[in-house]
Amino acid sequence: MKAQISTIDGGSAGEIDLPAVFEESYRPDLIKNAVLALQSERYQPHGTDPRAGFRTSAESWGGSGRGVAQLPRLKNGSRAARIPQSVGGRAAHPPKVEKKLVRKINKQEKRLAIRSAIAATMNEELISARGHLFEGTVPVVFDDAFEGLTSAKDVVAALSVAGVYADVERSANSKKVRAGRGKMRGRRYKQRKSVLIVTSETPLRAAVNLAGVDAVAVGQLNAELLAPGTQAGRLTVWTAGALKKLEMM
Repeated sequence: MKAQISTIDGGSAGEIDLPAVFEESYRPDLIKNAVLALQSERYQPHGTDPRAGFRTSAESWGGSGRGVAQLPRLKNGSRAARIPQSVGGRAAHPPKVEKKLVRKINKQEKRLAIRSAIAATMNEELISARGHLFEGTVPVVFDDAFEGLTSAKDVVAALSVAGVYADVERSANSKKVRAGRGKMRGRRYKQRKSVLIVTSETPLRAAVNLAGVDAVAVGQLNAELLAPGTQAGRLTVWTAGALKKLEMM
């Protein structure tokens, strides 16, 4: 398979042979497992104090003959305490910090998931199903001059002539306040993902402030970048150098 190489001013710089990874079969099950495994590494362990609910004077009255249940009761009173079924008692099965939160995934399975997610970036049906807006064909490939852009204005101009900047505007217009308690916990806003820009050596810093855009080097690719929310088919912009390096990976 071949792809057309575009220049930053909208011209043509010839064609490039796409790496064999773009012929990988679509495996949504593997992609989902890889994304969830990656997300699980960011979970923050939380749990209760191991002694919570036990710092009390409660003791059972002991023995029979009182006509009451033999459960722990506070000294100088009759209120039950310490046990889960009492008012104000300890939690029955509280969260524990030692719980294993990280999901494991085989190396070969993860590698195949990434390859499958890369191949999905040239499937127009999957890209459209994610809601991305684009004109022309995919994948979008720029010549290596694209990696030398130093201002966001130049990146916007290049993406516009490539027919993908409308997707950045879609992401900018999607920003809204999150519903629920999460808005008070450092994640107040929600915003759609837009274009993924993949370069050969270093990420394109000029693009990092564009709405919904992620800019990474080809060696930093992972399943979550290629399939946000476990849904493959992200609109991706490659450089010719990135594709050549991808061929060697």
